[in-house]
Amino acid sequence: MAFAPVLGSWRGGRDSLPMSLAVLRTSVLGRAAYWRRLWRRAGQGALLALGWILMSVGAVGAVLPGHLGVPLLIVGLIVVLRSSFQARRQFIGLQRRHPRIVFPIRRLLRRDPEVVPVAWQELLRFERLIMPRTWRFARRLRRRWFRSRQLSRTA
Repeated sequence: MAFAPVLGSWRGGRDSLPMSLAVLRTSVLGRAAYWRRLWRRAGQGALLALGWILMSVGAVGAVLPGHLGVPLLIVGLIVVLRSSFQARRQFIGLQRRHPRIVFPIRRLLRRDPEVVPVAWQELLRFERLIMPRTWRFARRLRRRWFRSRQLSRTA
């Protein structure tokens, strides 16, 4: 019984050389897969951290004048939801608990977001929430604007 420390197997014999090369080859491939997995996880962690940073800056910027934080908040949410399975599960749970609040966010997260209709719908909702019926102006403004556009088209 021969024992070759690098290339042989414990038994020796005719099939010892290919067996040991296969083991050597799989260990090299295993190392490559390990490093690929490690870099992929590090990249996911970096994207997750970037998304959380964008969301926190966006939340602060949404409160400040100018409203430049809302796009940052949405981009951060997109990055976090694409890179974290747990965040996706929490977002789906939030969507099931509060569908009226999360639905506009889902419309903005789509591939071709409908920004103007979402903003208009949220303006109407905010107006209905805050102002009494006699002070509301957005619906009257829309009807007046569309009526004037229809009259100009027919003329």
